[in-house]
Amino acid sequence: MLKPFVLVFFGGGLGSLVRYGLWLLLRPWQAHFPWATFATNAIACFLFGLFLAWQGHGWLSDDRRLLLITGFCGGFSTYSTFTSESWGLWQSGHHGAWLAYVAGQFLVCTAFLLLGLRLGS
Repeated sequence: MLKPFVLVFFGGGLGSLVRYGLWLLLRPWQAHFPWATFATNAIACFLFGLFLAWQGHGWLSDDRRLLLITGFCGGFSTYSTFTSESWGLWQSGHHGAWLAYVAGQFLVCTAFLLLGLRLGS
């Protein structure tokens, strides 16, 4: 009964650590555009698609689904950060960057999700 909670906890913690590491790596380029969140969300969508495809083929057990999809992808993705950064761009008058960020996230994350599904099939 406790095992699913431990798997989600471990996967989520690992996902959060990887997200933070990516932020540290991309921090020098964060001045005018939130690249770390953009990249994190794209990678998370790719992994989510890949893991969903594996699950569809029966290659992902329930335990691995909890660890990788619910835990890791949940801890790694950053939708709340995306929303906050989007609002910050809008409020600061960077409307072009806001549009590029919002539209880019939608297009890139959808493309990465489809790529993950395709590669996983």
